[in-house]
Amino acid sequence: MSSLFQPFAPDQNEPPRRRFRPVPLRLLIPNLITLLALCAGLSAIRMAFEGRIDFAVYLILAGAVLDSMDGRIARMLKGTSKFGAELDSLADFVSFGAVPVLVLYLWGMKDAGPIGWIAVLVFAICGALRLARFNVQIDDPNQPAWMANYFTGVPIPAGAILVMLPIYVEHVGVPHWTIHPLLVTAYTIVIALLMVSRLPVFSGKKLTARIPRERVLPLFVLAIAFVALLVSYPWATMAFGTLAYLVSLPFGVRKARELARADAMAAAPPPVSDAPPETPPAA
Repeated sequence: MSSLFQPFAPDQNEPPRRRFRPVPLRLLIPNLITLLALCAGLSAIRMAFEGRIDFAVYLILAGAVLDSMDGRIARMLKGTSKFGAELDSLADFVSFGAVPVLVLYLWGMKDAGPIGWIAVLVFAICGALRLARFNVQIDDPNQPAWMANYFTGVPIPAGAILVMLPIYVEHVGVPHWTIHPLLVTAYTIVIALLMVSRLPVFSGKKLTARIPRERVLPLFVLAIAFVALLVSYPWATMAFGTLAYLVSLPFGVRKARELARADAMAAAPPPVSDAPPETPPAA
């Protein structure tokens, strides 16, 4: 009877095998940052249910900062992976496609009735479609070179920050009762449509390139001034930044069209002249 199980018995002389291969730490750090961003988004829902809308907004903004770091850190550590890309997309949908508009709904858009909830659904669906299109286009070899520094449509983290403009405005000093729920609903749908639009939006992906030496000190001063304003006047700074971003969209579209025309002219073949070739004069 024991001979039947003899082939399955381990060899005593064979060294023990590891069931799982060790995972490099450089692969874990970006995914950990992504999970922290997801936790921040989910915690924002709790803050909104408890009526602490300001803390909910802070958590969403913290999630956006973490989301901007995980991809860069993954590329810096050479820790990019397909698992990390999928996890990042799922976390982005929760933290920026669902959570901000739910916070906005609990803040006051629920007073618009069923139309307010329809706006929540539209924003969440547009966020999912935006992420799906981004995942498809990320490895598209047919994109022109100038598109490497542009997004197609407003990215979902920016859409999450933009859609909360009514909350910023209220904290600046505008009375809550003057912000009509139907107006907030219409604004939410506009931001949702901007996410799934075909507008070229400047991404700043190549800001890590070399910076001219004469611009280093002014860049430091601007960065420190922005952080100081954000800490001292958070709501006014976020409201002004949101409006500035919306105003800058047409300028980004115009610049992208100029780059597209220049790229098309460079790729076009030279014109062929119909005139007959000149014959050399007779000697």
